[in-house]
Amino acid sequence: MNLEYFIAKRLITAKDYKSSISAPIIKIAISAIAIGIIMMIVSVATGIGLQQKIREKVSAFNGQIIISNYDNNNSEITLNPISKKQDFYPSFKSVPEVSHIQAIASKAGIIRTENAFEGIVFKGVGADYNWNNIKEYVVEGNLPDFSKTLNEEVIISRFLADRLNLKLGDSFNTFFVKEEQGKLPNIRRFKIAGIFSSGFQDFDATYIMGDIRHIQRINKWNPDQIGAFEVFVKDFTTIKETGNHIYEKISSNLDTETITEKYSYIFDWLQLFDFNIVVILGIMILVATINMVVALLVLILERTQMIGILKALGANNWTVRKVFLYNAFYLIIRGLFWGNLIGISLLLVQQQFGIIHLNPENYYVNQAPVYLNWGYIALLNLLTVTVCFLVLLIPSYIITKISPVKAIRFD
Repeated sequence: MNLEYFIAKRLITAKDYKSSISAPIIKIAISAIAIGIIMMIVSVATGIGLQQKIREKVSAFNGQIIISNYDNNNSEITLNPISKKQDFYPSFKSVPEVSHIQAIASKAGIIRTENAFEGIVFKGVGADYNWNNIKEYVVEGNLPDFSKTLNEEVIISRFLADRLNLKLGDSFNTFFVKEEQGKLPNIRRFKIAGIFSSGFQDFDATYIMGDIRHIQRINKWNPDQIGAFEVFVKDFTTIKETGNHIYEKISSNLDTETITEKYSYIFDWLQLFDFNIVVILGIMILVATINMVVALLVLILERTQMIGILKALGANNWTVRKVFLYNAFYLIIRGLFWGNLIGISLLLVQQQFGIIHLNPENYYVNQAPVYLNWGYIALLNLLTVTVCFLVLLIPSYIITKISPVKAIRFD
């Protein structure tokens, strides 16, 4: 039986198809597999990449879990201060999922220049603020140092700087309205130390960042009074559970809010990407499978006489089916090779050079982000091979219905 199997396998090789009537079908099938895996790799890499990048960006400027007074919750402006003297600060030891915690405060103001004015929110931060989260978004200048004496330096968004005709190193006046009616506003003069561009329009159009001690002085707070705590977690996928855990560990006059709750409209939109990716994967696998089924049927019909000869020599149905399935597997591997080569190359080019740009007003990023994970790529390839191979068992069943006598006379 090994001799018949060897002969059949040699007869049904891809090289033999170059001059056969099935050659165009074979090329189409290989191309369908290649295009399918390209689309799957690109959709997964860019879809997950966009989700992660937006999530990181929103977290960088807002924290991942916000601890604040009930009066301040769901408000961008600090209404009532809370004390920094908490059991969980500066290290949240009772919740091991927490990686960092920092104190912030916010106050509304108006920037006034000679030719323009803009309403802003001054976000005050201190020496405990982790600048590494937003360092990549600084396009000009440097990050200010708030670890020493009171600092007048701030960072401002490119959006606000352009609207106010300000540039790096310029100084400007900011007016902070007092809560008491009839009181004159506080005026602070700040100097631009850095300019950032997050692509997150809600933040770029509103916030400037400076020393938290300015807010403490304007509001006549004690040095240990702040507006809220921003908490960062080790695993974002468990942010809801970690948020609940933190809520159980803080005092009853404090509340927690995750960024998935604060920016629910963004994260609900991001969840749609999961559905879109699944749809794309399903369509691509379906198209590739249909093409492989057609190719296998054509191969069987073209080799009907050979099937009859092998059966006449004593080959059983499963032996003959394996010959065709192995060759179909060979075609699938060829398609996957070219598909992976092209798909991964495209992603590497995008990752290094950022050729494809996006509108930040719609996508919150300036260019299409890429998430390359070899585990995902291997899983997609395995999924494609498994599904195609299982589906091809159905058309290969036709071989069992071929009669040796009729097949040998088939022309």
